[in-house]
Amino acid sequence: MIMLPCALFAQEQVYNFSFDTWSKTKGAWDLYPENATAKQQVWGTVNHGTSFLGINTTAPEYEHVAVKGKGKAAAKVSSRSIMGTFATGNLYTGKFVKIIGMSGAEMYHGIPFHGRPKSLSGYVHYKPGKIDATKKPYKEMKGQLDKGQIEIALYSWKQARHFVSTDGASTPAAEDPDIVAYGSLVLDKDTGGYIPFTIDLKYVNDKQPSYLFIAVLASRLGEFFTGSSKSVIYVDEFKFNY
Repeated sequence: MIMLPCALFAQEQVYNFSFDTWSKTKGAWDLYPENATAKQQVWGTVNHGTSFLGINTTAPEYEHVAVKGKGKAAAKVSSRSIMGTFATGNLYTGKFVKIIGMSGAEMYHGIPFHGRPKSLSGYVHYKPGKIDATKKPYKEMKGQLDKGQIEIALYSWKQARHFVSTDGASTPAAEDPDIVAYGSLVLDKDTGGYIPFTIDLKYVNDKQPSYLFIAVLASRLGEFFTGSSKSVIYVDEFKFNY
């Protein structure tokens, strides 16, 4: 009798973790090739909601990369003021659906994933601006230096989580009843260039993960419409460590 290894999914990674592969559709940058399969369309952005204005808050960066070489690229994620409304630069595992008015967006958080990695590593360059957009309860933060964030969470969800930003902020990972593990890196100053990082995952139970959510935020309070329209975060060469 052939026994399958218990760690069958242990080395699972995510498509385009290197951020090298990009394509453009109707002016919007996507982190997958043309005619991509559903399994390749793992990274979501708001680009398809802003590109009609000629704006991509997430775009490929071919010159300023952490690892140089033919065909190498990084992801440049920028917070912006769009028609007077603050839009945080974000890159996440999931699917963008649509912009709702000028005050929110509809999307799905998470992609199918079954591994149990110990940590996420990669390279990040953060360039924060001073907060020029605020909303309650963060009005007093105007003028302070913005903060960026890379967060990761594993869930035992049965399906991707539907999220509408106009309904309020998303549920913090630690408070979600289906959380399996989570970790976060908060960036509170200019890194002066790319720096390596490692985010350890804290497991809270022995459940098998079914969904993965990773978010890269140029302004960590962006879902509260608070941040700097000049904040930029570059990320490159992600990898799960087992």
